[in-house]
Amino acid sequence: MKIVQPKDRLELQNDGTLEVFFIGTGSAFAQEHYHTNFLIVKGNDHILVDFGATGPIAFPTTTGRPVTDVETLFITHSHFDHVGGVEYLALLNRYVGMTALERPKMKMIINEQYQRILWEMTLRGGMEWNEVNREGERLTFTDFFEIIRPNLRTSVPREVWEVQYGSIKLEIFRTNHLPAQPFPWQQSFVTYGVFIDDRVFISGDTVFDTELIGMYSDRAEYMFHDCSFMPNPVHASLPELRTLPDEVKKKIFLVHYPDKADQHDFTGFAGLTKQGYRYVFD
Repeated sequence: MKIVQPKDRLELQNDGTLEVFFIGTGSAFAQEHYHTNFLIVKGNDHILVDFGATGPIAFPTTTGRPVTDVETLFITHSHFDHVGGVEYLALLNRYVGMTALERPKMKMIINEQYQRILWEMTLRGGMEWNEVNREGERLTFTDFFEIIRPNLRTSVPREVWEVQYGSIKLEIFRTNHLPAQPFPWQQSFVTYGVFIDDRVFISGDTVFDTELIGMYSDRAEYMFHDCSFMPNPVHASLPELRTLPDEVKKKIFLVHYPDKADQHDFTGFAGLTKQGYRYVFD
């Protein structure tokens, strides 16, 4: 695996090598880094995973590209640092990308349950009333997005979905992020992480969950894990992650971290995830 900073602008196509590019690595309230959102690039395909409140600035700043270049989205959950820029992105694509630039409708990988949650509880208020569609009705989710449905693979020991998007395979797993009380994942807020091409684990937002880590630690070549520096009721903390076996820690890059990272010791881990860098899995 190589860690490379783009010289000019990030390419959204390559020779078929899996790449993950972090447009941000910070936590929800971090000011030193953008929100933790990232691009998966492989061959002719790319997927933007999350587009938080800092996304409209973070994307062009780190990639050197306009956000209208985004073709496909996957959203892990509905907190503002993961979904706060989606309305901006969708409206820009509809009124600039699809019209002036003649780009197609944006694609979104999403299951039916989360589509209802995302539209009804987050996006609908600002996106429904811009115009009427060709049928004379208020706009709906499908006026903005072409839906790609993942398939439910299993719900034991937890919910796992799968989708093959072009050359990119995503395994989408439920995480236990909220509420702070020790609820089982079945009763928690709908949140997801991803396992890419049977190689790269990205936890998404999650508490310290040894069952989840155990599901993927043997299969994953590299792991990117949510990390708070202090004990935290809804995110895995650095003290908790330090209790993992050495052979697991050495493949973990820490991400979604707060400010002042240089004040902490990350001995034994692969390191901190770098904003604006390509992680190339050759």
